[in-house]
Amino acid sequence: MMKNAVFDRVEVMQGDITTLKLDAIVNAANRSLLGGGGVDGAIHRAAGPELLSECRKIGGCSTGMAKITKGYNLPVKYIIHTVGPVYRGTDEDRRLLSHCYLNSLKLAVKNHTMSIAFPAISCGAYGYPLKKACRIAIDTTYDFLKNNRTLKKVVFILFSADDYNVYKKYLKIFV
Repeated sequence: MMKNAVFDRVEVMQGDITTLKLDAIVNAANRSLLGGGGVDGAIHRAAGPELLSECRKIGGCSTGMAKITKGYNLPVKYIIHTVGPVYRGTDEDRRLLSHCYLNSLKLAVKNHTMSIAFPAISCGAYGYPLKKACRIAIDTTYDFLKNNRTLKKVVFILFSADDYNVYKKYLKIFV
């Protein structure tokens, strides 16, 4: 499959992940899954207290892994929670961040979703440099999509214009 055919299913946008009407969104969660700051807090607030209640029953999530819940008050069927690494500049950081995207994509397919949106995982409080994280996110997604035609749309949604521009610039290499 040609790169362009894969990237026809990928979109980069600026905005608020909690407003997207897709099958699933990904939450850049902490290990407890009980809410926090940044995108995690925004998703928990928008989804409502039922999300916290379901997350309490899950019992947390390891770094690089992903867990799925209902979307509750969000306009999505599912929220896929993944825990990114705290950036230390090691190869392990890269591997774990790649696993966040890969495990989220696998969980989306397993649950018959056709569309999914990702924030910039680990780039807030966890300190992952955006340009490095962007390459990992897009490269991992590309490798997954070239062998999987189930997902019809993958959105990378960035809150700030600067972050959006980093993703848009990197994606231009491929299309």
